[in-house]
Parts: sequence; C-alpha cells; structure tokens
Amino acid sequence: MADRLGAWSEVVGLDLIAYGTTADADEIRDTAVAQPLLVAAALASAEVLGVTPDVLAGHSVGEFAAAALAGVLTPEQALSLIRERAQAMAKAAAVTETGMTAVLGGVEDDVLAALDKHGLTPANINGAGQIVAGGTLEQLAALKDDPPARARLIPLKVAGAFHTRHMAPAVESLREAAAGVAPADPAVTLLSNSDGQAVASGAEFVERLVKQVSSPVRWGACMETMAGLGVTTMIELLPGGTLTGLAKRGLSGVRTVALKTPDDLDAARELTK
Repeated sequence: MADRLGAWSEVVGLDLIAYGTTADADEIRDTAVAQPLLVAAALASAEVLGVTPDVLAGHSVGEFAAAALAGVLTPEQALSLIRERAQAMAKAAAVTETGMTAVLGGVEDDVLAALDKHGLTPANINGAGQIVAGGTLEQLAALKDDPPARARLIPLKVAGAFHTRHMAPAVESLREAAAGVAPADPAVTLLSNSDGQAVASGAEFVERLVKQVSSPVRWGACMETMAGLGVTTMIELLPGGTLTGLAKRGLSGVRTVALKTPDDLDAARELTK
C-alpha cells in the first residue's frame, strides 16, 4: 500500500503519506490538500478492506472515490480529476469570503425558507434533520441572528461555500480536465448526489461530477434510494463517521460500520458475511 500511495502522491503532486500521518489539522484544512487526501484515503481503505459492494455512493468529494470503485474511473483518473477540482475550488473560494453552516433540526420547509430569505444555498441536504447552508460570511451572520425555529447552527471549518454558485468558475476548469477522460459504465449500482438515483452511464456520471461542484449534494435522497433498494448494511470508508451518523438516524435498521482505524476492518468484514 505504501507503493500505491507513493504513486498516487505523484498524480496529485502531494505527499499523501505525510499529510495522512504527520500533518496537523491546519495543514490539511486547505481544500487543495484535503480533497485529494480524502479520495486517496477512501480508495486505500477500500483496497485493504477487500469487499465488493452491491451499491456505491459518495458524499461530495466522496463521489470521485465511488466512481473509481465502481469502475467508472481508474484510481489515477479519479485522483487527477480531484486534484484539478480541489485547486479550482480553492481558487474560486479566494474570490469572495464565503463559508458554510450546518443547520440541525427544525422543520425542513422552515429551514429552507430561512436560507432563501438570507440568500443562502442549501448546499448539502443530508437528511436526518441536517441541512448545510452555504453563502457569504455576511449572509451566514444574518442567519445566525435570525435562525429557523427549533434549529441549532454549527459553523463549519471549510475554505468556502462549496456546492453553491460561488463555485461556478471551478465547474469549467473541471469540465476541461474531464474532457480527456473516457469513463466506463459502472459495474455496480452507483448513486448520484444530484438526485439520489442510480446512474447507468459512466459518461453521465462524470458530467454529474462536474456539475456537483456548484450544485447541492442531496445525500438524503441517496439514503432514500438505499432504503428502496433494500440496503441492510453500510460500510463508510476512511475517514468514516459522518455518514454513518446520518444513516443511524435516516436508515432505520441498517447495520453500519465506519472505518476510522485498522481495528475497524474486521468488524466491517464481519458485517458482509
């Protein structure tokens, strides 16, 4: 695996091993570092896990790992595209001071109305009572002063308002990079963040990867599709935790394991038996 990570480091132009083992939180907060690191971590943990899934889905940047695991892209193609995406999004984020705030609880229609009132975008519609708002720092401050009823606001430590109109310049940069890729059709059921539905065409999935940079992530819709497909087990790849937490609230009865350390591998494999 060290050799593999070394080769992937060459693709993304970053020392993934160093960033993944010795770097501090400030060093990996930069989106140009964080995105390639997240995709590499997911791909590496999937390879070590050695389990073939029936359904694949990724949240935001995780869709690039899902595309590789489904055979739509090679790992190297996924990492090359994520390098371009990360750099383009970091550049777009530098244009205007923007951010994101998680809105927990409240009535969904009330939350969406509050975001619309303040000119914010529901950048992540995660289900299980969680929506992430994205916009300018002024808009987020206005939301803090006038929050939706019975909702709790948590500012997120991110570089900008991802999955909003503020990322539009990054879309064209990624589209140009993706034009040089010849994707294959997915070998397993592959769900899209754009609407939660399965996508049978590799070319369409890559186009959705491009568009999702400035479009909302509808993870709640992905979970609804999983429930409809009869999913009984969910393994969240490294660095696991967030999606498993959402699944525990939004996918009743589904068994979950989040890969956080090597100690979690055996538990994940046991669930697939």
